[in-house]
Amino acid sequence: MPGATWRPIPINFTNNGQDQVRGVVVHIMAGTLAGTDSWFRNNKARASSHFGTGKGGALYQWVDTSDRAWAQAAGNTSWLSVENEGRGGDTLTDDQLDRNAAVLAWAHKTHGVPLRVATSTSERGLAYHGLGGSAWGGHTSCPGSRIVAQLPEIAHRAKKLAGDGGTTPDKPKPYTPPPFPKGLAPGRKSPSAKPLQRALKATGYLAKSVPEANAYGPQTQAAVARFHNAHPAYRAEGKSHDPAVGPRGWAALHLLAHTK
Repeated sequence: MPGATWRPIPINFTNNGQDQVRGVVVHIMAGTLAGTDSWFRNNKARASSHFGTGKGGALYQWVDTSDRAWAQAAGNTSWLSVENEGRGGDTLTDDQLDRNAAVLAWAHKTHGVPLRVATSTSERGLAYHGLGGSAWGGHTSCPGSRIVAQLPEIAHRAKKLAGDGGTTPDKPKPYTPPPFPKGLAPGRKSPSAKPLQRALKATGYLAKSVPEANAYGPQTQAAVARFHNAHPAYRAEGKSHDPAVGPRGWAALHLLAHTK
């Protein structure tokens, strides 16, 4: 890709393995660009990505887009991948937003990828790793809700680069999570736990087959603990298995559910 620093890796990818290009998937490295560059060259990694960005604006290309990078399991055959320097809970820097937009604009011109945010893996466009659920490796917290909220801005910048109608920002509809119901706690029936259960189902932490109930029972508590394990910033300090959701976790969970 023009503008990317070509850093080919000799291992951890499949030659001529890209069946089609449905879109671009955004990831978070949980580390640095240099560290990831080194890791992809290690035969123990069994992982790679087509592109990678640094917080300061560097853009690497490790794998040719005709080849299959090993970034998102079942999504590898039909999606390009961009790893971004940082850790869970980060937002992308302005430079990283520009580099991701450049990749999407190039994929649009080269492979016909739509300049829009995909809301499911059956659509084409700009996606994120967690969107693929278990089929894409089960990394539901990658790249994190704060970066997911930036995807519309990436699509907007890509439209401007592609000359495809970027004058009006493609911003998400304003969304405010519902107010936290005071008194919501494990083992209680009032206030109702149904809104919490719906958000947990929408984000995949509670099975859709579990009946909704007012009670904040054991299944809901276990689902909240799974959410906290994926997003430890919202877990009560010192608790590795936290069954209670507080106001900050409630807001983050509903925002994540809204972006699904």
